[in-house]
Amino acid sequence: MNDAVPETEPGQAPPQDDGGPAAPAPLNVPRTPTGHPEIDAQVRRLADADHLATDGHVEVYENVHRGLRDALTALDTRPGPPSNHGHRS
Repeated sequence: MNDAVPETEPGQAPPQDDGGPAAPAPLNVPRTPTGHPEIDAQVRRLADADHLATDGHVEVYENVHRGLRDALTALDTRPGPPSNHGHRS
């Protein structure tokens, strides 16, 4: 195994690898529209994580999850007269 430091041209600094994480980069995951504006807005919001370091992803994911949960809950609370299911008249 060769542990030698690579040679550089005179006056040129050697490449620096600080061992830290790489800069954030988009994952370019395709996002197919669902046809439901509220859901599509939340799915588009996932792209915000592309520009954050990994430790910033959790906040975006939790926010999107909350938005999706709210959209699904809204489907269960449609306006209209209350149902009498299970009650005898």
